[in-house]
Amino acid sequence: MAVRDVRQAREVRQPAQAPSETQDFGGLSREQLLDLHYQMEVLRLFEEKAAEAYTLGKIGGFLHLYIGQEASGVGAISALAPSDYVVSSYREHGHAILKGIAPREVMAELYGKATGCSKGRGGSMHMYSAEHRLIGGQAIVGAQIVISTGIGFGISYQGLKDVALTFFGDGAVDEGAFHEGLNLSSVWKLPVVFLCENNMYSMGMSVSKAWSVPSLEPRAAAYGVPYISVDGMDVLAMRAAVSQAAERARRGEGPTLIEAHTYRFRGHSMADPARYRTRDEESQWKANRDPIVLFEQRLREAELARDEDFKANEEKAAAVVEDAARFADESPFPTEDDLYSDVLQDGSGAIAWRNKPSTPRE
Repeated sequence: MAVRDVRQAREVRQPAQAPSETQDFGGLSREQLLDLHYQMEVLRLFEEKAAEAYTLGKIGGFLHLYIGQEASGVGAISALAPSDYVVSSYREHGHAILKGIAPREVMAELYGKATGCSKGRGGSMHMYSAEHRLIGGQAIVGAQIVISTGIGFGISYQGLKDVALTFFGDGAVDEGAFHEGLNLSSVWKLPVVFLCENNMYSMGMSVSKAWSVPSLEPRAAAYGVPYISVDGMDVLAMRAAVSQAAERARRGEGPTLIEAHTYRFRGHSMADPARYRTRDEESQWKANRDPIVLFEQRLREAELARDEDFKANEEKAAAVVEDAARFADESPFPTEDDLYSDVLQDGSGAIAWRNKPSTPRE
């Protein structure tokens, strides 16, 4: 895949004046800000490549893309420590990469290859790495909310200073798990950050038709949980919101509910034609609220970066993504014997077998 010449599609605005003294970049250096931009480029190009592979039949099952929501994931996870946990939903490819799983292993998992981070057994919906403290990829809507509550209990019980950050969509807040997780986390003051990526449409139902309230603030108040509303298309605003919530959790003050207002540029999944929203609405978001474009404009205006910096990041990200796709293409599929590995584990840590058939069952 050739590097996209997206600069032609993105408005180029040269700085018209000196940077404002009040402009807040969260105390980050130029290098750190450009790294945030690079991470968003990796996620965007990775998901575009995954969409291409799905169309070619190299990825099976469902595929839920993160295109448009890059600022939410990058901003949030950049605010965490490496030892913090992330529990996600089925739209988690980017979260896996941001937590340190190699793009090669994430792409191979999408392909169902043995070199994938879940050994090819989880696919798009079940990325996992205990080493990197990414606890799924949960395909059951809302399941990640109670799982992160349990992780928060474990952290608190052991007297640690880690945090569990859980991503979920606006559709998950109507599940019982949302209410159970928030209530218990509040009662026990668990170190959990609940992050709702409100992309306005759940699977295909508009939030305006599904919620009786305009925001999650009343639901947070019902459980005595602090609430933060944040622009999910602003990577620095996301970083600041999660930093605030994480520090509160580390101080033993309990959970926070963050509602990030964002938008997915693709349908719910690759199988979704998204007929429930207008093409004009989609084009307006893409033209005016692309998180990568917004961040580039902000850095230009502050004279912290130039077009060549962004182009270099894009080229570097494209090379990483192409390498990941090539690795996935060349990797082997799991063998029949792999059907019987990692099935049962005894207390010693050794793999145990129970009634393993000599040949695979039909």
